[in-house]
Amino acid sequence: MTPPPSIIAIDGPAASGKSTIGKRLADSLGYLFFDTGVMYRAVTWLALQQRINIHDEGAVTRLTEETHIEVAPASQSDGRACDVHIEGRDITWEVRAPQVEAQVSVVSAYAGVRSALSQQQRRIGQRGKVVMVGRDIGTVVLPEADLKIYLDASAEERSRRRYEEILARGGEADYEEILAKVRERDRIDSTRAVAPLRPAEDAILIHSDGMRAEDVFQQVLILCNG
Repeated sequence: MTPPPSIIAIDGPAASGKSTIGKRLADSLGYLFFDTGVMYRAVTWLALQQRINIHDEGAVTRLTEETHIEVAPASQSDGRACDVHIEGRDITWEVRAPQVEAQVSVVSAYAGVRSALSQQQRRIGQRGKVVMVGRDIGTVVLPEADLKIYLDASAEERSRRRYEEILARGGEADYEEILAKVRERDRIDSTRAVAPLRPAEDAILIHSDGMRAEDVFQQVLILCNG
């Protein structure tokens, strides 16, 4: 029996279901689930902690270059998908703070930050047995990945899913507001000068409009089992 691919890259736009599918796939394979967005969140959190101006690209880039970030399998069963450490400190939940969420898209657009974090992501990804999720994994971070998947859906579909997810948690949400944010994030991701969002030439595209998460997962699992 052919073993599953050791390095799996899943790319796609915001709210396309990458994390949901990637986490489930990693769990089924016994792999590390690595959503690279946590690294950008970690840098954003640290910059806020050190009172560095988020809009000072040079300062944020230097901070990124000087900081060692580690991502490892979850060490606690408290709902985390993985552990995130900066210089040995567990900041797994700190990176989910609302103030980080509000600023991370600014930080993730900086060329120097992306370059520095890509090196750290490669360091972890090249260990193998990893499902790495992001927006430039198959194109920039790990172009040698054994399996590349580009998971896509329309902005309207992605916004509807996020809207229903918030309501299911008992929260309040405005669909039109969510749609506007999704479209703006798409614009930022697809037009940035460095590593713009796009499928790798050898990626397998899955357009999930109208598909259940279970259907998408089964399709991805078939690809892994070849």
